[in-house]
Order: sequence, then structure tokens, then C-alpha cells
Amino acid sequence: MSQNDEIASRLEEFADLLEARGVEYKPRTYRRAAENIREYPAAVEGLAAEGEEAVGEIDGVGDAISTKVVEYFETGEIEELEELRAELPVEMEALTAVEGVGPKTVGTLYEALGITTLDELEAAAEAGEIRAVEGFGEKTEQNILDNVDFAREAHERALLGEARPYGERIEAYMSDVSGVEKCALGGSIRRWKPTIGDVDVLVGSDAEGEVVEAFTDWPEVDRVIESGETKASVYAGDDDVRVDLRIVVPEEFGAALQYFTGSKDHNVAVRNRAIERNLKVNEYGVFDVSGVEDDDQRAGERVAGETEESVYEALDMAWMAPELRENRGEVEAAANDDLPDLLETDDVRGDLHTHTEWSDGGHTIEEMVEGAEAFGHDYIAISDHATGPGMVGGVGVSDEELREQLEEIEAVAAEADIDVFSGVEANIAEDGDISVADDLLADLDCVVASPHAALDGDGTDRLVAAAEHPEVNAIGHPTGRYLNRRPGLDLDVERLAEVAAENGTALEVNASPARLDLSGAAVKQAVEAGATIVIDTDAHSPGNFEQVRYGVHTARRGWAEAADVLNTRDTEGVREFLDA
Repeated sequence: MSQNDEIASRLEEFADLLEARGVEYKPRTYRRAAENIREYPAAVEGLAAEGEEAVGEIDGVGDAISTKVVEYFETGEIEELEELRAELPVEMEALTAVEGVGPKTVGTLYEALGITTLDELEAAAEAGEIRAVEGFGEKTEQNILDNVDFAREAHERALLGEARPYGERIEAYMSDVSGVEKCALGGSIRRWKPTIGDVDVLVGSDAEGEVVEAFTDWPEVDRVIESGETKASVYAGDDDVRVDLRIVVPEEFGAALQYFTGSKDHNVAVRNRAIERNLKVNEYGVFDVSGVEDDDQRAGERVAGETEESVYEALDMAWMAPELRENRGEVEAAANDDLPDLLETDDVRGDLHTHTEWSDGGHTIEEMVEGAEAFGHDYIAISDHATGPGMVGGVGVSDEELREQLEEIEAVAAEADIDVFSGVEANIAEDGDISVADDLLADLDCVVASPHAALDGDGTDRLVAAAEHPEVNAIGHPTGRYLNRRPGLDLDVERLAEVAAENGTALEVNASPARLDLSGAAVKQAVEAGATIVIDTDAHSPGNFEQVRYGVHTARRGWAEAADVLNTRDTEGVREFLDA
């Protein structure tokens, strides 16, 4: 974790504890400051060394927060945060992982019942104690019981967006270690799964001892779990991300990488194909076992294994991107030379779902446009939250305010060096109604309609109705899932995709690491049904544009090609789709 991330995480915890204590307004201020510090291009520690005034140059960081930032870098802690922790000694992250349980709920339940952990929360719900707390009831209590297991499991897995940076940093670090000939990430993180149990890093080397020592000496190691001759495991950073190292001899690296990348189902299908050819595939290589009765893993003539490509070639298959390896037809496609030409991050030319300070973003329209241009986009749509179901705390923008904002968007667009679309993220009610007046929707360039409330049960009819609306251009984060927080709506993706295709409505892959919605499997269904995909970051600040890669790799898990994705088109191509 970088120093900027460290202090940002402390400020976010500060915000949660303040909210739990019932403090108004301040939590949002702390969260905005945390976001801006996390994205600040230089090390904040350097500013802290210059003093509070230098830290205060960061947008959204006032005097009180500047003082705390300087205090943290000088002493290693924030005294007021320690006091809040002592006043409210709860496992905030674990408890708020339960759907419907936010910091305020945590604070209330601590004061009323002394609940500090998930186990205590579950026990209180099972005993019927929560329903007796003022402001709660049987429905809330049952919701907690229904979701606590999901939260407990989710708490054990890191988001891809949290784990992937650790993986990339350890891969770069180990690649520079003396004696390391090859290095790559493996496992689910290499397949870009939305959540990660641990980070797997594979090294090809004959200098095992030196490599293990270098690994455990990685500066980001918080503590060593175990350390052996060819394996080691550590927890990295304040996030406690588990990182597992495995060392193999260089000539077996490709086979080991294929094996440890998985998935299990993919590997079973590959092994079955090998058996049909009198071959054996395992982590040590590909072996010709014709006439061989020895059960030794390396028995038989070794015919491949130094590279992944050689493993698949030995089985008369083309190499395939790790994102495809889920046994969803990729083995047959590789054998028939029929793999998709997968979308690349550089193919994406703009973002059609972004937020500004008009709703819950942290920056002006002009700043978001400038950020999109700096990132390399050709266009951007400003799509702040409208009022409606799921919008609380004054986040949503009224129809009247949207008309005022439209004028500002047009003024910024007239001066911008990239194209700027006016838009909105409207809310889809339970009956499929859209929360913005039709005449206003018609005046906007890009309408994203998203579910934000009642996010359980079957949502197919609701989203189908929205997709059929003549002014809706895209369905945003269709299931409404929040990874490690809530599973979201159940959907008949094929039916929704068919309706979307018929009505010229795109289905979003929301690239926010907290969402990645649609999922890869759903993208595959949608593409096969003929729907257009759009990959958006749901950016609330310019730094969020970088998260597009998570959306791209999620779409790749669904076999998406550039032609399947709306925002790989140029401005005129996008405008033609929006106007159709």
C-alpha cells in the first residue's frame, strides 16, 4: 500500500466512525479528502514534511484534515482517530459488508447491544434482539440473517481492484531479483476474476533460496506466514492481502503457469483432451505416456512445458488469454482456431457514465472533462445521479437542476478539446419507470438508467421495461451488485439482452472494482444474444478513468471483441447509436 493509500484509508475509517456516531456532513468531507489524497500524483508524505499549508494545497483538504495528515506522518497515528476507535471498538469493515448495514447502523447496534463483530451481529439477530432496537424491526433483522454468511465469505476475499496492484508490484519486484529467469502472476488474479482469495506469483529459477529470501524481504510485507525451500506466503500491506510464491525450474515454468492459472474446470478439460492423445498434462510438463505404466508425475517422454504456448500446441490448441479459461467453450474454440479477437484497453475511446460535484462526485464538470482528455479519451458523457429510488442524502439532481446543468455542460463542451455529451444516470423504479421526465430525457445526449433500490429478487421485467424506453441509451450496472457487499438482482440476461438489442440499448460493464457489473459470464450471454456492450468507469473523479482496465478485462472474460463495445467507436459512431 502506498503512503497516499495509507493516509486515505485512515481518513475513510475516520469518516465511517464519525457517521456511526451520528455526525452530519463531516464524513463526506473526509471521504472526499481521502479520495483526492489517494489520487494525488506525488507522495503526500513529502507535503506533510513541509507542513499543514502544503498539504492543504490538495483539493478538498482543509485545515483540520491537513493537521491530521501531518500528525500521521510525524507520529504514525492520528490521536483523534485512536480515540474514536476506543469509543467504538467495532469491526467496521466486516460489519458493513452485510447488505443494509452501514456505519450508522453499526453505531446504533453498538450503543444498544454492544455488537462489535459479525459473530455477535448474527447471534443478536438469531436471538431476536435486533428487532427490539428502536428504528429496527423483524424485516431488518431477517435481512441481516439472510446476508451475514455472504458478508463473512466476502470478507475473506479481496476485490480485484485492491489485489491486482499488489500483484503487479510483486511481479515487477521479483522480476528484478537476481537469479529469477521468469516471473508471472497466476491463479484467479491472472484470470481477472472480480474477487481474489490470494495473489499467486510464480517464479522460474534455479536459485530457490535467494529468491525466497528476496520475496520475504519485499518492503510491502507486513508479516511472513510461512517460508520454505520453494514456497513462501506473506501478508502484504495494511490490506492484509495474502501473497503466495511458488518457485519452479525454468524448463517447467510454462506448464506450471498453465496449471496454476486454472481454472480447475479448464484444466480438467485440457487434461481430458491430453488423455485422448496418449498425453499427460500436469504442472511439470506435457508427457507422452504411450506404453508407460509408471504413475510418477514426470513419467514418459517430456514433449512440452517450458512455455504455455508449447503446452497448448502439444495438444493441437491455440494459446488463449487467461480470462477465457473457465471451461465455457474455449477449449473447443482453441482446437478449432476459433478464439475471439479480444477487446484491448486501448480500444476504448471514451466514457459514458461519469459523475461531478453536482451529485456525489468530487470535481467540477470542467475538471472531469480535462481529466478525460488527459487520460486520452476522445469523448465523455456527464451523467450525474437524478433523484429517485435509492438516492439519499441529497445526492440526486432534480429535473430543474438537470436543466441548469445542461447549460453548464454545453458551455464547457464549447471550450473543450474533446467531445462532451450531456447526460444523466436516471433511476429505474421497481416497476421499470424512469425517474426523469421524458421531455428532459429527450433533450439529453446520453441517458444511463440504473437500479439503485430494491436490489434483490428477479429484476428482469424491471430492466426490460427500462431497456424498451425510447430515451434510454444504456442500462447501468444492471444487477446492482456491490462486490463483497450485496449479490444484486437476479436477471434473465439472455432475455434482457435480446430486448436491448431490439431497442438499441447498450448494457453496461461498470468498471468500478466494487461492481464489475455485468459479470464476464453475463457479458458472454449478452454478446451471443446480439446486445451492444458499453464499458464505463462510473467515475467520480478523474483518477477513476484508469479503472477502465477492470471493465475491459471483465468484458474479455465474456469473450467481447472491440466491435461488441459501443465506446470503441469514434464520436460520430457513438452519436449515431445514441440518436437511433
